[in-house]
Amino acid sequence: MKDSNIYDVIILGSGPAGFTAAIYAVRAGRKTLMIAGTRWGGQLMLTTKVENFPGFAEGVQGPELMVNMRNQTERLGVEVLNIDFTRADFTKRPFEVEADGKKYLAKSVIVATGADSIWLNVPGELQLRGKGVSTCATCDAFFFKDKNVIVVGGGDSAMEEAMVLAQVAKSVTIIHRRDKFRASKAMQERVFGSPKIKIIWNTELIRYQGAEKLESVKLKDNKTAKEIEKQTDGVFVSIGHKPNSNKFKGLEIDEKGYIVRREILDEKGLLKYRSATNIDGVFVAGDVHDYRYRQAVTAAAFGCMAALDADKWLGEGGL
Repeated sequence: MKDSNIYDVIILGSGPAGFTAAIYAVRAGRKTLMIAGTRWGGQLMLTTKVENFPGFAEGVQGPELMVNMRNQTERLGVEVLNIDFTRADFTKRPFEVEADGKKYLAKSVIVATGADSIWLNVPGELQLRGKGVSTCATCDAFFFKDKNVIVVGGGDSAMEEAMVLAQVAKSVTIIHRRDKFRASKAMQERVFGSPKIKIIWNTELIRYQGAEKLESVKLKDNKTAKEIEKQTDGVFVSIGHKPNSNKFKGLEIDEKGYIVRREILDEKGLLKYRSATNIDGVFVAGDVHDYRYRQAVTAAAFGCMAALDADKWLGEGGL
């Protein structure tokens, strides 16, 4: 299939997964287009210092890391468009992708649209993100060594966040709006057994307070409506993530809203593709399928795999 108007690979999304996929695709000699979005760069554009991405001895600011990824991608020859993806038609070949009112054709597609953290959306939250307010203990616990922190949530993820923080923080307080957790029994037992973790039930965080950094929060008892102020060095919001998968008709989506990633074996039973979907020629990478790790470095690794799989698929099909 030779047509100058058809891309070998179209990548949807521009976080670490998308940029890494683009780098590997274009280096494989594939004509590559990235639909980056008007707010390109993913969640790292909303963070401050990143210290767990390899290669930066002194750490790197999240937006700087993403700008570096983009510059590398464009230098290698990837076409990057700051437009928003609206729909994809995977029922025809080449695939048809629509963005900003225009249609683009692709032999293969890599979906790397990520997932957004669900925030509380209360006063002060937006201003203090990255200044004491976070959604990732694995990313940011290091900055709260011997500090007093709060975790908001009641599911397994909130329990995991609390346990990670308890290893480094002075104290961890879980704020939960109900009188019991929805987390698994095993996770609850771990939390209840930690001397560093305290729990405040039937309470909601209604305001963050601080100028240059978080200083305190205002809490409201939802039984009595009483409000109190609590000093804290950090808040970790762990009430879920929303994968950006709702625009993909025909792709298999699990009960949590994540795209189902498939491992495909060849006729000898050996691993052929690790990032396939239920549609031949459509691959997936990063947080839009990964609800377990959700790290920049794992997203980048998934992007690498998706691009290598797409290249192999194109090659085997003579495309």
